[in-house]
Amino acid sequence: MTFKEKIQAGKFLLTSEVGPEKGIHADRLLKDAELIRNKVDAINVTDLQSSVMRLGSLTVSFLLKQKGFEPIYQLTCRDRNRLALQSDLLSAGALGIQNILIATGDHPSLGDHPQAKPVFDLDSVQLIQVAKKLESGFDMQGHKLDGEPPEFCVGAVVNPGSDPLEPQIMKMEKKFAAGAEFFQTQGVFDLAAFENFISRTRHIKAPVVAGIILLKSAAMARYMNKHVAGISVPDNLIQEMQESKDKTATSIQIASRLIKQLKPLCQGIHIMSIGWEKIVPEVLTASGLN
Repeated sequence: MTFKEKIQAGKFLLTSEVGPEKGIHADRLLKDAELIRNKVDAINVTDLQSSVMRLGSLTVSFLLKQKGFEPIYQLTCRDRNRLALQSDLLSAGALGIQNILIATGDHPSLGDHPQAKPVFDLDSVQLIQVAKKLESGFDMQGHKLDGEPPEFCVGAVVNPGSDPLEPQIMKMEKKFAAGAEFFQTQGVFDLAAFENFISRTRHIKAPVVAGIILLKSAAMARYMNKHVAGISVPDNLIQEMQESKDKTATSIQIASRLIKQLKPLCQGIHIMSIGWEKIVPEVLTASGLN
């Protein structure tokens, strides 16, 4: 079954992600992907994560597809105008890449080229609409495409930890109305906040895949609390990482606990390994998701 077919069948979804290298080689990334072959339903490929210049997500998605994986091509609005965004969507279709995760993207000032000019010609809702229009055989100006149109499985992102939550729910409703078929969340650490989010979005009939960030240290947790909107790592987890003598083992324990707590509330789990791709299989085993 394809990822889209699994969504349509109501299957519990498991995804992880890989971050492209800052260079032309993808050997390490492809080797890490082998560790989760047949263990997840699809692999996200981040699009210049944290606004750091890297190998492109479309290229890496194609390399994964050539190796028999099902990629989720992340496409952000940050770096491209509407011409380039539509062209990249058509390119994905030509390469047989169906799964697209559409996001706004971090501002360039946060990355390694802070002088870069942001584009943001379209927002994420508009880009979802564009993807669906391309599927119907027309570009966003209404010009007919040549030949067979692309087929996509369009996903979007949502942050259940936002405060206030209302604007995030309104944006989620717009994304669903525009054609989003699944939602991946920002990393979840606050179970009560996530339960509240789920209770208030049950009317949105698309699967929610809860994000799990693998903590590497207490310092990382504190940094996210301070700098990443919608992330709130509780003090008890920060203390657990602080006192740990084996950070990797503790990170696996924390992630697996969160997954077990979140699984009854959502329709899938997305593991954001942030360079720790090698321990994703251990997280899956510890959480009973093999």
